[in-house]
This record gives sequence, structure tokens and C-alpha cells, in this order.
Amino acid sequence: MRTYGPRALLVPVIVAVLMILVVGQRPALADGAPTGQDLHVAQTLGTRELSVVLRRVDEVPGPLRVEVLTHAGAGPGKLVLRLVPTGVSSAEDDLPAAGSVVSEGELVLGPTPASYGATLRVDRPGPWELTVDDGHDSGRIPFVVPAPVRSPPDTVAYAAFSVAGGLLLLALGTAVWSRRWWLPLVPACGMVAALATGVTGAALSPLTPQPPLPGLQVDATVDNVTAPYTAARPVNADYSRPPVNMLVRASEKTSGRRTDLDLLLTDGSTGRPVEDLVVHDDALVHLLVVSPSGRLWHLHPVMTGPGHYRVGLVLAEPGHYALSAEVARRGGGVQLVRSAAGLDVGEGATPVAAAPTPGGPGPREIDGVRIDLAATRPSAGEATTITVKVGERADLQPWLGMVGHLIVVGPLPYATPVGTAAQTAPVWGHAHAMAPVPRGAAGRPDETVATFGPEVRFTHTFPEPGRYRLWAQVERGYALVTVPAVLDVGAP
Repeated sequence: MRTYGPRALLVPVIVAVLMILVVGQRPALADGAPTGQDLHVAQTLGTRELSVVLRRVDEVPGPLRVEVLTHAGAGPGKLVLRLVPTGVSSAEDDLPAAGSVVSEGELVLGPTPASYGATLRVDRPGPWELTVDDGHDSGRIPFVVPAPVRSPPDTVAYAAFSVAGGLLLLALGTAVWSRRWWLPLVPACGMVAALATGVTGAALSPLTPQPPLPGLQVDATVDNVTAPYTAARPVNADYSRPPVNMLVRASEKTSGRRTDLDLLLTDGSTGRPVEDLVVHDDALVHLLVVSPSGRLWHLHPVMTGPGHYRVGLVLAEPGHYALSAEVARRGGGVQLVRSAAGLDVGEGATPVAAAPTPGGPGPREIDGVRIDLAATRPSAGEATTITVKVGERADLQPWLGMVGHLIVVGPLPYATPVGTAAQTAPVWGHAHAMAPVPRGAAGRPDETVATFGPEVRFTHTFPEPGRYRLWAQVERGYALVTVPAVLDVGAP
């Protein structure tokens, strides 16, 4: 009678080891995506324009690195950072209650633009808020701390390979110590069955549909983050949300004085506050304000409460201001929301000169830098390439993840103040010049790297002929450079 020793189990051992190594190389999943990514959020906090970066969290509980990049004109000061969990889990735990401050830190900002960092600590996966407070203004940034999650086939594969490893040891021990030839075959057969189950699970894992992403497609509750495969799915793949309504209130309506603009965002269907905005192009809200003479503000209001955003600015001149906001709802895509009434500002004590009417394509000088603007084939219905050359060197920095931004408003009547004309203009456009990212690179371009330009190109199709106002925006030396222009678009 043939006997079976340890050598007879050599092939199953090799197969088991190889399969465990292969499955072990699969990336851990969180929210249906590779674990953790950096989050970049622009914040107009008081008089400072800040870029807040939340570095990815690799383990929970663990550290969260927060970096704040200041820009020209920000000035020195101190920021207080606070971390607050906002999600409630169905499982009982002894962690601090949701809504309480779990971690706090301070940042001392210097007089020159730079990146300042602090390390805070998170104690659970799920939805969180980072509060940034300068002592006068504060803003809240929602984000999600992921949890390592395996798909059901992955879970089966890992469990099966673990069982196979245990049965392998049992089979080897039985083969060495047992005198009965058939006894090692019992755990060996079980090991083969476990290996078959593990191989099947590993093969099915890449084919498993990803669950809805908490924070992007479904609400980021603790349960949805830690167990996304058990999250309640909609009956179809339509995650869309109704459009947003925006009500604008101003604390001061006199020119030359600082005013706080309060944006109240409500759901177009229910009228309730909009609480599901997601970060789009490195901001929760992109607010565009056009003054009576054509000045442009591109601001990023901070969240102060559900559906409530605030930003401060000085309305330099009397007259009518037009406002629009670009937002993205969870699963609902990007929306351009225009204020139906705009904002009327009265005469202040100190008169402020109106902005001069900018020229068309050609050279100009802004803050001592030569800028050339060119446009090809400005005809309605045809793609127009607009090239802005800033200086002579490649020293531009990416802003909001892009090398450049182009705001387009029009067509505008010739004799009407720009703010009034922009209020009812049929076209509000926002084009981008993308930053080239090396193949295989993850995340967004680093704002501190000044190697882009000097030429920045935009492509836009003007639907109607007429006169348009353009504002090209780039970052250079940690300062935002806005290039205004007038472009006459001919008939097709």
C-alpha cells in the first residue's frame, strides 16, 4: 500500500503560498476606491485666500496632516484648527459623541506666503468636519475618513486561504505523526476545497460591481463608510439631485466698506437647506461677482452651517453687481447658480474710480508684467482658442488644480454698465487650462511648483455674436493675476 508523506503535499503548499501572495497584493478598498486621497479646498476666510490640504488618512485611529497655503497679501496671524466627527454609527462604542471636538491645533501664519502645517488625530472612519478659525471668521470643511473595506469575494478569498493554511498545517502534522496512511487525506481534501473556494473568490473579485461611494454618491454615514456593500442602493443608477436656489444677503450695501455676503442655498424641490455639496475644482463654492464697471471677484465662501456660506469683500463702487456660483451636489453634477436679483450698492463717503474698459486682443501690462492676449477665429458657433502669455518665463503656479481659468460673460450691450448687463447676459462660461500631470501621477498638481506657462491656452465656443467680457486668471508668485479683456465675436 502506497503511503503519503510531507512531500506529497508540496504542490498544494506552493499553490497556497502563491495564491495568498497574489491576493495579498490587491489594494485595500475604501469607499469603493483606493484607500485615501488628499483633499484640496480653497477658502476665502476673512481677508485671506487660503488653500487647505487634508492629507490622506492611512489608518484609524491615526494622524491627519493639515497644510494651509497662504497667498500674497494674507498677512500674519493665527488659525485654530478643530476636528469634529459628524456621523453616527448604528454600533455602540465608547468614542466621543458626534459633534464634539476630538482634536485641536494651532497654526501661526507668517507675513509671507508659505505652507503651514499641523497634525491632528482622527479616531474613527466616517464623515468629519474641519473647522478653520482665525478669531473673527470661521469655516467648516466636510470630508470623509475612509475605512479599509474588502468586497464580498475578497472576504471569501481571504477566509478560504486562511482555512487552507490551517488545514495545511494539520495535514502536515497528521502525515508526520499518524501511522494511518489515509488520515492526512482528510485535512488535505479540505485544504483543496478551501483553495478552490479562495481561487474562485479571487477570480470574481475584479468583476464585483463597486458600491456607491459614500460622500460622492450616497450620504457619508459611518455605516455607509465602514460597510459600503450593505448600504441601501437606489433602484437605478440615477443619483441626481434637484437644482439649487441661491438667496444672497449683504450686511452692508454702501460702497467702499467691507460687507459679508451670506449665500443661502436651498433645494429646488423641497426648499430645505442644501447639505450635500462636494468639493469641485478644489472648492465647495466658486462665487463670481461682477461690479458695475467690470471688476471681477473669484471667491470661495466658507460653510458656516447647513446650506449657509459666507464671504467678506469690499464692494468698491456704487451700482449693480451680478453674482453667480458654481457648485456640485452629491451625485448631481456641477450646477451654475445665478442670483436672480443681484446686489445694488449705494454711494459711499469716499468715491471710488470705476475700472477702465479693457482692450481687446493685444499686449498690455499688469503689475509690471507684460501680458499678451490673442484669440483665433472669434466667430459664433466655432471653437475659439484664446492664448494668454504672462511674462517670458515658465513661472506660473496651478491654482484650484488648473494652470488657468477663463470667465466669459456676454453678449453685453455697449452702453449698459457691465454689472447690470451681466445680470441678464445669456452666457456665463468658465473654461480651464489644464495642468499637464505626468503619467501615473496621483492627486492634483502641487500649487507650490512654479513651472507652468508662460503661455496659457483656453478653448471656448461662443454661441452668439456680440461683445463679451473675458477675465483670464493665473497664479504667479502666490498672487492671483486677473487679465480683463473685451472680445468682439462675429456672426457665423
